[in-house]
Amino acid sequence: MAQRDAIYPGNSARHALYDAHGYSPAVRSGDLLFVSGQVGSREDGQPEDSYLGQVERAFANLEAVLQAAGCGFDDIIDVTTFHTDPEAQLPILMPVKERFFPKTPFPTWTAVGVTWLAGFDFEIKVIARLPNA
Repeated sequence: MAQRDAIYPGNSARHALYDAHGYSPAVRSGDLLFVSGQVGSREDGQPEDSYLGQVERAFANLEAVLQAAGCGFDDIIDVTTFHTDPEAQLPILMPVKERFFPKTPFPTWTAVGVTWLAGFDFEIKVIARLPNA
């Protein structure tokens, strides 16, 4: 079995949030990084006020986890996003998504409509290949 290492972003305030909910922000296994769903939560765990704010913050939180593992958005191979109102939200999400994934080859992407995200309206989880593994 491949060794698994938990990856935490540098901000210690967020460590307590992960520990309180019993999961790791990301797990490195071999040359792959499995990132838990990132939401638009501030340092205190509360959601940003707007959908766009939640999306921007979720991408920033994702970026912090990726950087802690030594990789970035170009290393992402698979994306799954969760939306509480996909029809209304996707037009707001797409310009943000295009900033982080501006060129081919794009990662695979699955968008899922859900009814509940623990007080949030957007969540993003990814799998990335670690460049120096």
